Amino acid sequence: MLGKIRRLFVIKTRFEASLIIYALALGACERGAVYLDQYPGVGGQLLFLAVTGSVFLAGAKIFDCIRYEKEREGAAAT
Repeated sequence: MLGKIRRLFVIKTRFEASLIIYALALGACERGAVYLDQYPGVGGQLLFLAVTGSVFLAGAKIFDCIRYEKEREGAAAT
C-alpha cells in the first residue's frame, strides 16, 4: 500500500517535471512581487531575481535527474 502512495510522488516524465517547475515559478513570482513591495528599488529587484533564478536551477536539476533515471533504467535492462 505504501508503495502505491510513494509512486504518486515520483516524477516520471518531462511533462510532470514541467508542471512542477511551472508551479514553482508561479510561487517564486508571487514571492518576488511581495519582495518588490516590501523592498522598493534595487534590493527588491535583486531578491526577485534570486527567487526566480532558483527556479531555473531547480528545474535544470529535475530534468537532469529524470534523464539520469531513464539512462540507469536502460542500462539495467540490458
